[in-house]
Amino acid sequence: MTEQAEIGIFGGTGIYDSGLLTESKEITIDTPFGKTSDSITVGMYKGRKVAFMPRHGKKHTIPPHLINFRANIWAFKEMGIKRIIAPSAVGSLKEELKPGDVVLPSQFIDFTKSRKYTLYEDNKVIHISVADPFCPELQNVVSEVTKKMNLHIHKDATYICIEGPRFSTRAESKFYKNVIGADIIGMTLVPECQLAREAQMCYVSISTVTDYDVWADKPVTAKEVLETLSKNVGTTKNILSLLFDSIPQQRGCSCHKAFEEAQF
Repeated sequence: MTEQAEIGIFGGTGIYDSGLLTESKEITIDTPFGKTSDSITVGMYKGRKVAFMPRHGKKHTIPPHLINFRANIWAFKEMGIKRIIAPSAVGSLKEELKPGDVVLPSQFIDFTKSRKYTLYEDNKVIHISVADPFCPELQNVVSEVTKKMNLHIHKDATYICIEGPRFSTRAESKFYKNVIGADIIGMTLVPECQLAREAQMCYVSISTVTDYDVWADKPVTAKEVLETLSKNVGTTKNILSLLFDSIPQQRGCSCHKAFEEAQF
């Protein structure tokens, strides 16, 4: 039988292990979509069974456009995971969202191009609703936890997801900022978020701002991103540690009903 857990974490750039789990062990899960990004660490934290997977691999060897999102989501679903917490690194498209700030997106705009967007391709058509793509219950829990930490978090942000792995041109960045009006920009939210909804799992993104993107007339570098993340990885892990205490045992949202009106 597949090892079970109740909460899953997809570690983003700069977070390649949770550093929180006890009684932990590494497992691998075969999926119909191929290999997951890496092995999965399963362990305990304050009485909760938690699974952790670095979406780029432990050594950051998988670029965003080549992440096997379907395999990752399927593996967590197979483990019985009901809730996913997804830290990530993002660029800022707003002056007030400064490097080091934490953002809680509530909407996304998809500018990816070549990814697999559904778990169902053979003999079944699923039109999943992502009008509100993030779990409202998990978003409320994150808001409450950061408030207790006296940590200001920017809420109700729109995340624009681009294909990567390159960063934006100046023209693209200004288009996303001034024409589309997005707040933050990243490369991994889509299709991870919508696949979680399709799998009827709750999903929340905790985004750390690493740079001002190139609209601010300062080219973005991978070095800058990693330097900002290294200074703030402790904040993300503190949020995670407090979240486990605050997430209700039973789900009070409708994420588990996502399939009810999605099939023809």
